[in-house]
Amino acid sequence: MVSQEQRRRQLAREKFLRQQQRRTESRRKARVRNSAIASVLGVIVIGSVALYTTHVLGGDDKKTDAGAKTKPSASAQPSKAPDPCQKPAAGSVKKLSWKKEPAMSIDTSAKYTMDLSTTCGDIPIALKTSAAPHTVNSFDFLAGKGYFDHTKCHRLTTEGIFVLQCGDPQGTGMGGPGYTLPDENLKDAGLKKNTYPAGTVAMANTGQKHTGGSQFFLVYKDSPLPPQYTPFGTISAPGMKVLNKIAAAGAQPADPTSGNTAPNATVVINKATVTKS
Repeated sequence: MVSQEQRRRQLAREKFLRQQQRRTESRRKARVRNSAIASVLGVIVIGSVALYTTHVLGGDDKKTDAGAKTKPSASAQPSKAPDPCQKPAAGSVKKLSWKKEPAMSIDTSAKYTMDLSTTCGDIPIALKTSAAPHTVNSFDFLAGKGYFDHTKCHRLTTEGIFVLQCGDPQGTGMGGPGYTLPDENLKDAGLKKNTYPAGTVAMANTGQKHTGGSQFFLVYKDSPLPPQYTPFGTISAPGMKVLNKIAAAGAQPADPTSGNTAPNATVVINKATVTKS
């Protein structure tokens, strides 16, 4: 179970990461703007200069309103994008808890896959069994108990890091299975330059060592993070299409109590299944 203090520290760390990302982006835009100004000085035709400058400085509209082709007028009111997902399947979240990590029952030399059947589509995940055996074994156990069924993916981050977070039956970011897991696979070859690449599935934790439980995150865009979160799976191409659809719908404002930015899309795991190949 994640304490309020641990949650506070996690939120503070993520706020710092977002601030760092914004500073980096600000410096990048400054370089682009200075380059554009230098180019403009070499343009003789005044009309051409005005057109060029407008194009460079107005290019952010596509980032702030995905899919928009024209900038809305000042009087236009922003409209919320339609929910791209379906209604959740009938059923309710199970209230389950255990005192210790389940005994090892998987074949660590075999291949396992996890399929998240969600309201937005199926997300197949190839699990890194030999590199993260404790984590994969736990997910095999929890999925077999129906622990993830009917749970909401409670968090979508769209600044600094780009992840969808799931695995909390409470839907608040505070829930867990009652036990914690050891960190694993933190030297994964895919984690380069403190970046979790798009398609990675990794464990959430409190910021302290060996505090993973059931919450995990799916990376939809390369995200700058220190190698402190067990990477234990890779999302397939069809799964990435589903994840990107969820991300494109955006996130809600931060909840004042939990700090979560819930996805606008209705993302519910109808059924989670782990299968041995």
